[in-house]
Amino acid sequence: MKYIHFILLLIASCLSAAVLPASSYIKLEGRVIDSISNKPLEGVYIYLPDFKKGGLTDNKGTYSITNLSSIKTTIMVSLIGHQTIIRDVDLKVIHHLDFTLKETNAMLGEVVVKGLSGNSMLKTVPAPVSYISHRELQERSSTNIIDAIAHEPGVSQITTGGGISKPVIRGLGYNRIVVVNNGVRQEGQQWGDEHGIEIDDQSVYSARILKGPASLMYGSDAMAGVIIFEEEPTPPEGKTSIETSSEYQTNNGLFAYSLRGAGNTGSSVWNLRYSDKMAHAYKNAYDGYVFNSGFREQALSGMYGLNKNWGYSHLSFSYYHLTPGIIEGERDSISGKFMKSISDNGKEVTVPAEYSDFKSYRHAIPYQQVYHLKAVLDNSILLGEGSLKLLLGYQQNRRQEYEDALAPTDYGLYFLLHTINYDIHYLSPEWNGWKIASGVNGMFQQSLNKGTEYLTPAYRLFDFGYFLTANRSINKWDLSGGIRFDNRSIDGHELLEDNTQRFPSFSKHFNGLTGSLGGIFHLSQNMNLRLNVSRGYRAPNISELASNGIHEGTVRYELGNLKLKPESNMQLDLGFDYSSPYFSTQVSLFLNRIDNYIFAHKLTSLTNQPILTDGEPTYQFSSGNAVLHGGEFLVDYHPIEKIHWENTFSFVNSILLHEPRESKYLPFTPAPRWTTTMKYDLIRDGKLINNAFVGLNFEYDFKQNHFYAEGNTESFTPDYGLINLNAGADFMILKQRTSLFIEVTNLTNKSYQNHLSRLKYTDMNNATGRQGIYNMGRNICFKVIIPLLL
Repeated sequence: MKYIHFILLLIASCLSAAVLPASSYIKLEGRVIDSISNKPLEGVYIYLPDFKKGGLTDNKGTYSITNLSSIKTTIMVSLIGHQTIIRDVDLKVIHHLDFTLKETNAMLGEVVVKGLSGNSMLKTVPAPVSYISHRELQERSSTNIIDAIAHEPGVSQITTGGGISKPVIRGLGYNRIVVVNNGVRQEGQQWGDEHGIEIDDQSVYSARILKGPASLMYGSDAMAGVIIFEEEPTPPEGKTSIETSSEYQTNNGLFAYSLRGAGNTGSSVWNLRYSDKMAHAYKNAYDGYVFNSGFREQALSGMYGLNKNWGYSHLSFSYYHLTPGIIEGERDSISGKFMKSISDNGKEVTVPAEYSDFKSYRHAIPYQQVYHLKAVLDNSILLGEGSLKLLLGYQQNRRQEYEDALAPTDYGLYFLLHTINYDIHYLSPEWNGWKIASGVNGMFQQSLNKGTEYLTPAYRLFDFGYFLTANRSINKWDLSGGIRFDNRSIDGHELLEDNTQRFPSFSKHFNGLTGSLGGIFHLSQNMNLRLNVSRGYRAPNISELASNGIHEGTVRYELGNLKLKPESNMQLDLGFDYSSPYFSTQVSLFLNRIDNYIFAHKLTSLTNQPILTDGEPTYQFSSGNAVLHGGEFLVDYHPIEKIHWENTFSFVNSILLHEPRESKYLPFTPAPRWTTTMKYDLIRDGKLINNAFVGLNFEYDFKQNHFYAEGNTESFTPDYGLINLNAGADFMILKQRTSLFIEVTNLTNKSYQNHLSRLKYTDMNNATGRQGIYNMGRNICFKVIIPLLL
């Protein structure tokens, strides 16, 4: 640690001397009061994203943030139960700034959106963006971080039981979505159906979801959008905090806890977190306990860095380990009971699973071991009125699959992926109202096969992208746009197996030209029109190009296609929003045309029977042109101050062009969804109890009769409705806030299958005549968050 501190301090000393004179060091101070009582507010957090530093108000409502530089920047002022204030401030002329906070109402909340051309307020961004705050994440019951955000309008999840979730934005998932964590895109073999996102949900402070092509920022793969998980801000200068949280869920016995420490000495900042989570099999009314659906998750993360007036330099790391069972859904042909594989006198046999197997926190055969290691050096250097962003990251992903009951500790498949991410770009000073950014980013990858079984070849990948973006406000217009060129090279390595070529060597090169252009017209202070046109690009991944083997997690044989071309899309977004203290509404419509859309289809015989390879149905990747259209709608009404009534509706229609009915619709298209939530604030500003609420939520998923039917790949999914209850409050104990949340999901214990559940297509239960496995039944979640020291 002392060597890291020395290196960062040496960098800081050089930059402080070279970039900014000592006379430019300033302090920002002020006072925050309540809009109704005019009394000072304690515990308000004032944060400056460009410096990654902030301060808390004391019992007099005053704050002070030191060691800043004289630049134009953005400031955020937030307190639970109140509307967040976001404002641009010129620190050259403003050194004292007071704020008046209003209580939360139906007004659409303001959010800072971080882009290539700097921080922007949500109301000036033409592309559709969803934001999930830290408080909202705390209130939600989930099994992983994707599950926590999957109920946002336009967002869904492809699930494999309770432990594995893959995000879907407007009907597109897999490698068409980029997930960003610690400032770099997460790379963890995300092409696999049962490959989730290797991120500790407790380490995520908030989330932003960019809906629509974002290749301009992140290059290949960001065709559907980007999910950005943001880390928790560091404590104010001179403060140290320790916090512990714990969670228990009744359905699958999920038990989780997390411990975090963080500090700010004035010259350096740090944080450290350890999280642990375990769950046994989940249950529902039709299947009972679902065998081998439990999982174990452990994570360690930390950061050490410098926050100075010249910017910041942070070195972060994370280690993540997930052990999920693989749900095959094998049943006894008569009783319908789940079967398990065991070793009996040197032979592998299947026997009915027992009650103790369902309640055990230990995995059965088959299962996975997933390890993800990540280190990121993130630097932001203020150069006069501009800034230089330098980012370098390293990731190692290890994914092992174990399927042999005779050798339960010997892996079959073993993927080892190394990734180096890089990003360097310059944000120029504002010139005649224009904000301009340019730079280059990309990654290098090397993937190795370390197992005894093979699905994809070893390969090397390198890509880079040059980009230029600009935005400007002109009268009632906020305009933004940019252009980018990408190049990706991928070289597959030959593999001979018993003198037979399993994988041929190959070399592929893909180029993409992408961009976006959009604007917002402010009809009035609270009413806006949004229009955006964007183009995305995605190169085929290694599985789509060259897979050749049984994928145990998906129970199928996969074949790649070296003739595939890159996907490219053009999307039009049209939006409208209106906001007032009592009523707000948002409408987001989109039309998305995709050329060379890549998908896996089941190979069948002339009699429409599945072709089997090594005993499993065979799927091969192919492509076609597609059109997706749909939208999201939100209405939030406050009939009285303490009642919040929010309604959302989202839908997408995904069509493969020039195809017959059975192959007309894209696979994994989510059903239309309507949610309505009624929330009542019991106590907002009590002495002992704050922010107490109760809530009622109803989610209705419409039937999905637009499914990919070729080869019986997908089937019709009926509609269903779920009732959920939740409540929560903050308790002031020894002047510290302890939070308690309770949520009941699926109150009526409804038996249902989500259209995006992969377990829907497991074996038939001959005892009941029902196909596949159903989603989780009634679940009660208890969550407590306790600060130990501040």
